[in-house]
Amino acid sequence: MVPPHPGVPSLNGHTDTVPDIVGRLGRPIDLAIFTEGNHFPALLGGEIIEPFRAWAWAQREYAALALENITVVTLPQPMIVGILVGGGISLGNLTLEVSRASEFYPDIVMGGAAPLAQLHKGSIVGATARVFARNRGFSLVVAAGNPLAVRTLEDLARPGMRVVLASASEPGARQQYISALEALIGEEAARSILAREVVTFPGRLGIQHRDVLQAIASRSADAGIIFHHLARYFAAAYPQLCTMVTVPGADQFASQIAMVSSAEPLRAQAAKAFSEFFFGVAREVYPRYGFATISEAEFGAPVKLD
Repeated sequence: MVPPHPGVPSLNGHTDTVPDIVGRLGRPIDLAIFTEGNHFPALLGGEIIEPFRAWAWAQREYAALALENITVVTLPQPMIVGILVGGGISLGNLTLEVSRASEFYPDIVMGGAAPLAQLHKGSIVGATARVFARNRGFSLVVAAGNPLAVRTLEDLARPGMRVVLASASEPGARQQYISALEALIGEEAARSILAREVVTFPGRLGIQHRDVLQAIASRSADAGIIFHHLARYFAAAYPQLCTMVTVPGADQFASQIAMVSSAEPLRAQAAKAFSEFFFGVAREVYPRYGFATISEAEFGAPVKLD
C-alpha cells in the first residue's frame, strides 16, 4: 500500500482499497505507466520507481523533470486494453476517464506482444516494443503448511482436489497454463484436473494475481496454478496463508513481457528517461523477484507490433 498523505482521510479497509492504481489523480501526472499486473512485485518492489527518481535528477538532461507523481496502473492485460480502447474504468460508483484530455493516460505500456499489438492497431502505442523480462512458467500455491501434501502435478488429479487458475477473462494466461499442463502430464490428466476447477467463489474479480490467493486463503480451492514469480511472492508475503510448490519443467512454458511508449506520449521526456533507466537495471532486478535470467541478446530485443 502507498502511505496516505498527512491530514488526508484514508479509507483503507478491505472494501475500500484500490490496489491496482498507484498515484494521485486530480493533480498533474509526471509519468503514467499502464501495465499488466503480474509483475507488480518487481515494478513496485522498491528497486525501480524510487531509484529512478534519484537517477533522473542526477542526470543533466533530466534534472528539471517533475517526477513526484508517478502513476502506475497494474491490471490484467485484457483490462488494460479495454481501459485504453474504451476510454475509462469504473470502480463501483466512481468512473475514471482515461484519455489525453484527462491526462490520466499512459506514457508507457507494458505487456505481452498480443495485447500490445491490439493497442498499436488502435494507434495507442508505437510500432516496436522491447523485451525486458521472461517469466518461469507456473508453480502451485497451496494452504500454509501444505496440509494435503501436494508435491507434484499428479497430486492435483486426486479425487476431490479443487483447483483454481486464471479465469476466462484472462485468456492469454489461462491458455498458457492449460497448454503447459497438457504438455507436462498429458491431455487426459489435464482434463481431469480442470474438471474440478473452482470457477466462482466469493470475491472473485477476474484478476488472477488477486483471485488465486483469495481462493486459497478462503479455502475455496485446494491448489492454485499461477506464475512462479507470483506464487513465490505470495508465499513470502503471506506465509500464514499459503505455501509454494514448484513444478519441475514448467519453466519451459514461459512468456515474455515487453515495454513500448504510447504514440506521442503526453510526458515524452519523462517516458524517455524512464526507458533509459529501466533498461539499465531491469535485467538484474527482475530475476530477484522470481523471473528468469535472460541473455543479453533477448533483453531489449525488439518486438514488432505491426
